[in-house]
Amino acid sequence: DNSPTTEAAQSFIRNGVGITGTNSEPSSSKVKGYEFMQDFKVHVKMDDDSYVTKPYFTLPGTIAENSIAKSCRACFDYTNALADVVVGYMGAPLDKNARMDDSFQTLTIRNDRGAKMVQIALDASRLIVGDEATGRGTHEKLASATVASDALVAAMVDKPVPSQGMPGWLGEF
Repeated sequence: DNSPTTEAAQSFIRNGVGITGTNSEPSSSKVKGYEFMQDFKVHVKMDDDSYVTKPYFTLPGTIAENSIAKSCRACFDYTNALADVVVGYMGAPLDKNARMDDSFQTLTIRNDRGAKMVQIALDASRLIVGDEATGRGTHEKLASATVASDALVAAMVDKPVPSQGMPGWLGEF
C-alpha cells in the first residue's frame, strides 16, 4: 500500500499482519498485495488469490513508522481537498465477500475539470459508475479523533506509541 521499500512491506506483512511463513501461516513471499479497506481491515491478497484480513486497530502501533513512506507522513489532506477527482474506499459499500481488486470505491468529483475527466473515462469505457450516494452532516469529530489516536501521528509529536493494537476479538467486533 504505502510502504517505502519491498523490505518495509515484507516487515509490515510479517510483524504487523502476522503472515510469517510458519507451518500454520502462509509465507510473506506469497503476498501479491495489500490494501487498507473500508471495513477497517487490511486485506492481504495471496498468490493463490485467497485473502487474509486483519483489523486495522489490532496492528501494533510501532509498525507504522517503518512501514509507511516518509512522503506519506507529510500529508494530512486525507480527503484530498485540492484534487479534481478523488477515488477511495471510504464511504463505499463493501460486500461481505468482496475482494480488494473487485470492490466498489467512492468517486468524488470536486469541480468542472474533474467532471470532464470522469466523462472522458466513461466515454472510453474505462469507468463504471454505480448508484449515486449522497449524504450530509459532519465527520469532523470522528476524523480528528482518528488522527489524534494514530500511532504515526503520536510518533511525530513525541507521544508514546503503543507496542500492541487492540485485542483481535475486539477488532472483529
